[in-house]
Amino acid sequence: MKFKVNKEILSNGLDIIQNIISAKATLPILSNLLIETHKDKLKLTATDLNIGISCVIPVDIQEQGAITIPAKRFINIVKELPDNKEVDVASKKNNTVTIETKLCQFKIMGLPSEEFPKLPDFKDKEVIRLEQGLLKQMLGLTSFAVSFDETKYILNGMLFKINKNTLTLVATDAKRLAVIEKKLEGGSIKDIHVIIPLKTIQELTRNLRNEGDLSLIIGGNQALFDFGDVVIISRLIEGEFPDYQRVIPPVSEQKIKIKREEFLLAVKRAALLSTPDYQAVKLEVFKNKLVVSKSTPDVGESREEVGISYAGRELVIGFNPNYLADALKTLPGEEVEFEVTGTEKPGVIRQNGYVYMVLPMRLG
Repeated sequence: MKFKVNKEILSNGLDIIQNIISAKATLPILSNLLIETHKDKLKLTATDLNIGISCVIPVDIQEQGAITIPAKRFINIVKELPDNKEVDVASKKNNTVTIETKLCQFKIMGLPSEEFPKLPDFKDKEVIRLEQGLLKQMLGLTSFAVSFDETKYILNGMLFKINKNTLTLVATDAKRLAVIEKKLEGGSIKDIHVIIPLKTIQELTRNLRNEGDLSLIIGGNQALFDFGDVVIISRLIEGEFPDYQRVIPPVSEQKIKIKREEFLLAVKRAALLSTPDYQAVKLEVFKNKLVVSKSTPDVGESREEVGISYAGRELVIGFNPNYLADALKTLPGEEVEFEVTGTEKPGVIRQNGYVYMVLPMRLG
């Protein structure tokens, strides 16, 4: 195998796949990167057996072939090469790989490409077309609610549900819930109900663009997302996602109408005095104002008033400020409606097919 490529093009390709390469891989080969020539392009592939990513980049192929090389070492070498220079890469029969520019040369040992795990085949499966911009927006409004608690395995991913021409994404960590539903142009012949792991969601978010489409294919316990030059293949989380619809309260008339940015900034300022033991910020709801305050023993206190429109009964309620900020900073529009029905009832934001529900916290 032998090819010539611009350093920046090679670096961009390595950036796409490097996040899933583990320094503590269970198998030595998983710390390696598979490099394969395909006509006039180079295919780079990495996997940890739960998620695999491949991308193709344009290069000048001088000799066809394939090999695997230590990923982190190769990435670090390429990073330190002179900018805007051509890089020559070649593999020898003894699995030695040379990386050269005009003034410097590296040799590193690789492993045969045959030892690299084969990514699953998705032939004869239904292809679902999704708008990248739409999926990016939907993930931005929901993915922050995925649980990081490994004891709640089912919640370590996001529910992807497709019913005919409707896509629904659901994420929850049992303290909050984010649901978004949008219409698709194409849709699916059969109902799809799968849980995509958080790591895959993060890689999707990194690669999604505001324009163009992608293809989604579900096969067995795997999902494939095809962007064209980038392909992500992921295992699915097996199990039954909680019945999220059962916990969403009916629409309430007790709505706080408030400027989104003002609400966000007031919550963020109050959170400056939060500690792990005293997280909750206090919201005092009156007819025409919301008082956002925080009092933390041995730290300090704050108080801020924000103008609102509200016709319900006055109440005092506490929330985790980070949970409120996560939604407020990603929602579009100047104004939000925040439903609050009691000191021990969840707060709910609804907007154009989106529902965000957050449980209250005890004050003091």
